[in-house]
Amino acid sequence: MSMQGKTVFITGGSRGIGKAMALKLAAAGANIVIAAKSVEEDPRLGGTIYSAAAEVEALGVKALAVQVDIRDEAQIAAAIKLTVETFGGIDIVINNASAIQLTDTPNTPSKRFDLMHSINVRGTFLVVQHALPYLRKGKNPHILTLSPPINLAPKWLGPHVAYTISKYNMSMMTLGWAEEFKDDGIAVNALWPRTTIDTAAVRNLLGGEALANMSRTTDIIADAAFYILSKEKLAYTGKTFVDEEVLAAEGITDLEKYSVVPGAKLFYDLFL
Repeated sequence: MSMQGKTVFITGGSRGIGKAMALKLAAAGANIVIAAKSVEEDPRLGGTIYSAAAEVEALGVKALAVQVDIRDEAQIAAAIKLTVETFGGIDIVINNASAIQLTDTPNTPSKRFDLMHSINVRGTFLVVQHALPYLRKGKNPHILTLSPPINLAPKWLGPHVAYTISKYNMSMMTLGWAEEFKDDGIAVNALWPRTTIDTAAVRNLLGGEALANMSRTTDIIADAAFYILSKEKLAYTGKTFVDEEVLAAEGITDLEKYSVVPGAKLFYDLFL
């Protein structure tokens, strides 16, 4: 399953899950656009658009590092334009950029509510809107968004309603786009992990090293994304996948290699 010659535009691709997907697709031959904010390294987070691009190019493909704050439509438009000028088109868009704050209603300041909705919802929408003319001309075009299956059980909404509805909005856009773009041959899906994933967000915001040690590595998301994006002729579209089910469909059920600490009890993701 080759990605040879395809162009992949990834938001939030400078570290963590975004970078893992970039490296997986680059190893299969894709050219990668790292569209993210980080141009100077934050020691707590690690990585910049330039370091991620260097890792991609070390795999023998081309990378483009573009500083983009997806809250700024002009920056999105400029990044898409530069991508097309550099690679001739866009075949895959991965909406990975996201803001998180797991607070209840009294403890969610308006600026954090606005941040999550500006990035998770508005930013994702605008990236797809600006990439759409090129996806329509792409080779086996795909849109993949990192957002969860929609479950309206109150227990998932109650603890942090502002964040939850922003992520569910990403999933609803996924379902809507799958229907809207089916006649264009553009596959649109969402992907979410069954367990927590060892990222800077988990280590710095959610549970520190203890939670990281109960998590899986970013490789499980990268592998699941690869299988989704390899499907042709809308074989997968309009789905909100969980990583484990994607891998199971490929006959991969032994997932021990993805555990940060082999044999450790895993912590299920907050939406699952």
